[in-house]
Amino acid sequence: MSADTTDRQPVLDIRGLCVDYGYGDAATHAVIEADLTLHRGEVVGLAGESGSGKSTIAYGATRLLRQPGVVTDGIVRFTPDAGKPDETIDILEASPQQLRAIRWSDIALVFQAAMNSLNPVMSVQAQLIDTLAAHGRGASRRERIDRAGELLELVGISQDRLKSFPHELSGGMKQRVMIALALALEPQVVIMDEPTTALDVVTQRQIMEQIMGLRDRLGFSVLFITHDLSLLLEMADTIAIMYAGRIVETAPARQLFHAPRHPYTAALLDSFPSLHGERTVMTGIPGSPPDMRKPPAGCAFADRCKFALDRCTADQPVLSSPAIKADGRRQVACWLHEENELPEPLAAPEPAVQAAGAAPEGGSK
Repeated sequence: MSADTTDRQPVLDIRGLCVDYGYGDAATHAVIEADLTLHRGEVVGLAGESGSGKSTIAYGATRLLRQPGVVTDGIVRFTPDAGKPDETIDILEASPQQLRAIRWSDIALVFQAAMNSLNPVMSVQAQLIDTLAAHGRGASRRERIDRAGELLELVGISQDRLKSFPHELSGGMKQRVMIALALALEPQVVIMDEPTTALDVVTQRQIMEQIMGLRDRLGFSVLFITHDLSLLLEMADTIAIMYAGRIVETAPARQLFHAPRHPYTAALLDSFPSLHGERTVMTGIPGSPPDMRKPPAGCAFADRCKFALDRCTADQPVLSSPAIKADGRRQVACWLHEENELPEPLAAPEPAVQAAGAAPEGGSK
């Protein structure tokens, strides 16, 4: 399933990231003190309900937020050279020249909704060539055209499509073109924001297999953002769960699937129908996320959590290793662990969902 990540060298390290939309008392606190680490060769999945702040983390960390979005705090360290781990760049403090050098050549993005991301009046060839020319790749136009053809072949599209315009391509082909654009300069990090949105399940499967094949072949790291947790269970090495602007749990994918430690994670898993066994009634998650203009003092999930303690409504839990049954790289923000009151159904659940391709415990994906 994954490239070798045994050395665990961070390539992108996000610490204490805070992002608001708007200013003053009317600001919406979209991301609150988010910590997330992407290691070399690793696929990290970021999942949660719509509006939880997943895309905002990506655009805030790369300084691509549009107004009125503003980063209010945090550090985003990028380590360009694996052999020099001490030489890092804080993207939030980088100059415009440093940002231009990093973006696309070191950190690339596949934006949400490829249908709207490609220029409708430019051919595929022109858009690929512009990207290469802007970063000084290819000594001549002929070399850039040849490279554009190679990129299309890389993502499974014939070079005959170089002269095509976006409206002449299917949704899956547009998404592949976006992936080709992201890989044009051989980046170290690729951030994919809902790359399979609006695609049918067959095309979605093809895109996912292609992404993983390219990752194994080219060795880049992936931050994969989606609301579809079943996708991440199949492809990610590590999964981070986000709720109401905060990351509430991170864990290796298999651990998170078989034994979720945060009630919200367990509720997300229970929201997917089982592909095996008896039919069950899907209940969903009761209630609604909080108003992020005035986040609650305690845990944001407390009002929707059937395991909530008294202190959950007053004190905000910190993302840390669980006190009970600590298991390696897992972190969770939940007072159940601090108080040693982890409910048994949550500690050792019978998974309600079996994602297509997900491995049984102890196996490999």
